[in-house]
Amino acid sequence: MLTDVQIAVIGGDARQLEIIRNLTELDAKLSLIGFEQLDHAFTGAVKEKIDEVEFSNKDVVILPVPGTSLDGQIETIFSNEKVILRKEMLLETPPHCTIYSGISNSYLDSITKQANRRLVNLFERDDVAIYNSIPTVEGTIMMAIQHTDITIHGSNITVLGLGRVGMSVARIFDALGAKVKVGARKTEHIARITEMGLNPFHLNDLENEIKDADICINTIPHLVFTSSVIAKMPVHTLIIDLASKPGGTDFRYAEKRGIKALLAPGLPGIVAPKTAGKILAKVLSQLIQDDMKIRKGNKK
Repeated sequence: MLTDVQIAVIGGDARQLEIIRNLTELDAKLSLIGFEQLDHAFTGAVKEKIDEVEFSNKDVVILPVPGTSLDGQIETIFSNEKVILRKEMLLETPPHCTIYSGISNSYLDSITKQANRRLVNLFERDDVAIYNSIPTVEGTIMMAIQHTDITIHGSNITVLGLGRVGMSVARIFDALGAKVKVGARKTEHIARITEMGLNPFHLNDLENEIKDADICINTIPHLVFTSSVIAKMPVHTLIIDLASKPGGTDFRYAEKRGIKALLAPGLPGIVAPKTAGKILAKVLSQLIQDDMKIRKGNKK
């Protein structure tokens, strides 16, 4: 239980509702910032504006999956007001306050470091990333069906990256009958791709390997689909870029060539927000409870 634990939930999408529901059931006291247009009420949760929040009593601050923008703005679909997280707010929190976000950037890293507060990026955890790959794959399948005029079965699909998402994407598209090749750099990833019964190639050979691709799926958060690579693709190729913004695709050149390229980070929150929210809620509640046990142990 999280009785009397003070938590600020700032912004986010429908995934946050599952987090709020779970934390209120555990008896935490919540301040909801950026939720004034939300009709549903949660027992133990109070809607507030960010400039009115008493951060001095907050044990936990929960940000949405994207964290903040580079100027501190937090996305929220339940508010028309601009929500900005500032260093001064974090400085008001108790020293033990932990900030949870899905991912981070230079701004969020900087203000948490300056405030000397612990920042936990949930998507760096293997359990969250692996669970989250399930709705990500389902959303990728949806996009592949919506934006092509061919079946997945029998199509030539190129996946870049064999991380936690890339592995799930490659395996499921193979199970659907596609001809899947996977590009990676690490020798152990090349070995794993081979063990999975898929066709491996080194990313250095991408320009040659892309010439027959019907669908290209990128999971690498660096520019990999460059103009020279895109120039080698068939004009009917669909690019689905799952990497975090700004993705790993030269979208300008793709448009110039007439190749459809879709940036699709955050698919779980779009195609299955309830499931994606439950994944985050389960991990978050356990982490917060573990932290509270440690704090109580240190006080003895």
